[in-house]
Amino acid sequence: MTLFPRTSGVLLHPTSLPGRYGIGDLGEWAYRFADWLAEHHQGVWQVLPLGPTSYGDSPYQTLSAFAGNPNLISLDRLYADGWLTDSDLADVPAFPADRVDFGWIIGYHDRLLTAAYQGFVSRGTPQQRAAFEAWCAEQAYWLDDFVLFAALKDSFGGRPWVEWPEPLALRHAAALQAARTEHAGRIAEHRFRQWVFHVQWDALKQYANSKGIRLFGDLPIFVAHDSADVWANQGEFYLDGKGHPTIIAGVPPDYFSPTGQRWGNPLYRWDVMKANGYAWWIRRFKAILSVVDYIRIDHFRGFAAYWEIPASEETAVKGRWVAGPNADFFNAVKAALGELPIIAEDLGVITEDVEALRDGFGLPGMKVLQFAWSEPINPFLPHNHIPNCVVYSGTHDNNTTVGWWQQEVNDKTRQFISEYLGQEVVDPTWTLLQIGMRSCAHTFILTMQDVLRLGPEARMNTPGNPAGNWTWRFTPEQLQHADGNRLAHATWLYQRRADQQEKIYGDVAVQDR
Repeated sequence: MTLFPRTSGVLLHPTSLPGRYGIGDLGEWAYRFADWLAEHHQGVWQVLPLGPTSYGDSPYQTLSAFAGNPNLISLDRLYADGWLTDSDLADVPAFPADRVDFGWIIGYHDRLLTAAYQGFVSRGTPQQRAAFEAWCAEQAYWLDDFVLFAALKDSFGGRPWVEWPEPLALRHAAALQAARTEHAGRIAEHRFRQWVFHVQWDALKQYANSKGIRLFGDLPIFVAHDSADVWANQGEFYLDGKGHPTIIAGVPPDYFSPTGQRWGNPLYRWDVMKANGYAWWIRRFKAILSVVDYIRIDHFRGFAAYWEIPASEETAVKGRWVAGPNADFFNAVKAALGELPIIAEDLGVITEDVEALRDGFGLPGMKVLQFAWSEPINPFLPHNHIPNCVVYSGTHDNNTTVGWWQQEVNDKTRQFISEYLGQEVVDPTWTLLQIGMRSCAHTFILTMQDVLRLGPEARMNTPGNPAGNWTWRFTPEQLQHADGNRLAHATWLYQRRADQQEKIYGDVAVQDR
């Protein structure tokens, strides 16, 4: 099977699915969406990082690079397993249907997941218990640290690990052992939640794959400081004697920000990681490839060189470029994993060394059509595309195409677009869909917001905006009115599904002539 066949797909995070429990989950609507993709001849479902979120609710700042987000667990499936009862689900709050109110749903889901764990303890079958124990043993290399971290975080009111008592923050052996005994019940419950998440996700992945849909995941290069990853591997990050970062990640000042971006993630000690064969990274890749078919590496350029900022600085102005692990890293990963189903997020100012690293390993880059319309040499314009890349209408960080056209495209840009296309743009969403579909790029991804032709109110994330992100959901009624036939016809017209040999949407064909 070709690693990157000519295909198209949709970007939709599971939190954006419909459902009655306040947040999209891995239950009925996830399967319905997989069916909808298959029925309309899409071959890829792209998601954002799947880890447990924390302050700010961003999937790019998670408590673990290995764990799953318990809020995505389907409560209906826990009921079907016999671990929740009718009374548990009798009084579901009137959650908003079109957005996630994280402050409201997190406490509700936590209570129901605790009830499910108690149901598992009291009513779990011998087969279920055996499966749970086997999975925990198999995943112990990350699970043991994460569940202890999560239980301690619970006990300290969610405070960052550097604010815990020093023996626990700095992982003194006696303190850790005492904590495992003291918090044994909560630790076991967190194990259960992770097992359930992975069982439900694996079932969904198998179903999607059986429909010809590949799952496309997202791996941020850096991890959050307040995470089990940093807490459990402190020697592999630049930290001081108390666990605080000494240097952090970000990007330098540019046209968009005179002070740059100070992300705050601790930086890796690549020399230490190289000495142990990049063991943590290889485990991370193996873990994510067990749940998705493709990986997009966010901020790929950091493997060539990254912007190092002293942690004492309030902005990203006073930083410097530092060489990353480069080809040595990917040689080690390839030796361990074989062929790399990796897409390089290579947006922004990309230098020759980044391009050399990407191309040296044959990794597809990204083209975003909303960024294309400046001048003929713009690499995102269709005539500059290459086959080995992934084209997007926009990403999770972009406005919807309707919002982009209404709020961000000026008259000069509209004139350039019309001149380039040889016609006036009447429907910007359909225009970008056609451009992406006909591109020579092997993969084209459309956001679900663009499939539904939604405006700026449906934007998933506005970088630099600290509030109001990650909350968008679509409703069942919106999916019923989605123009899926038009999407399927374009997929046929530009031959993005090898198994779609015949056009079956005759009404659309007549309209398009």
